Amino acid sequence: MPNGDDQALDQLSLAERLARVQAGIADAAAAASRPASDITTIVVTKFHPAALLRELHELGLRNFGENRHQEATAKAQELADLQDLTWHFVGQLQSKKARQVAGYAGVVHSIDRPALVTVLGAPRDHPLDCFVQVNLTSDPARGGVAPSELQLLVEQVLDTPALRLLGVMAVAPLDEEPRRAFARLRALSETVTTLAPDADRISAGMSHDYREAIAEGATHLRIGTAITGNRPVPG
Repeated sequence: MPNGDDQALDQLSLAERLARVQAGIADAAAAASRPASDITTIVVTKFHPAALLRELHELGLRNFGENRHQEATAKAQELADLQDLTWHFVGQLQSKKARQVAGYAGVVHSIDRPALVTVLGAPRDHPLDCFVQVNLTSDPARGGVAPSELQLLVEQVLDTPALRLLGVMAVAPLDEEPRRAFARLRALSETVTTLAPDADRISAGMSHDYREAIAEGATHLRIGTAITGNRPVPG
């Protein structure tokens, strides 16, 4: 059963939820002495219909995130008439589906192993923008490369002409204060920029912790329910 916060969220209109998040981003950016215009908001629309993305497009949003290939493919086809959209693949990516994802995604946020670099590195007309995902937990089953292996993976991406490294991505651990985790990610980002000065972007921060992510330099936020409302129950 939804709790009171969930019910209150869904009582707001889509425009109201978006405005509330945009105000929160502006406040967090100001507190960090950063321009809000430097921050890209990616709306994660898992389980939501393509019609919601059309509404978001009418409200000025252009960056949408998906983490399931089959669902993302269907939405990309349904919304093909909206040619100014950028699709961000933000979920764990299977090597066997990576080439297909590269067919519609403008940005892949979850490169975490050499096999993905190999598959995504197939020659193409324009380089695919990407982030290397870092695992900030001690659980090797979680998505992301271990910090100790980050440099080698970054070097492999940099040696792949079909990929353009934007920076690093991570999800804050559930059992740690988010800002502390994002501070570690920021330090790792600074290490990456010693290898590739242009790869200075940080994909971090979701509905519940985007303010902490902004405080630690996040440039790309992956926000779902705070904007879209609660996800429909999948059939």
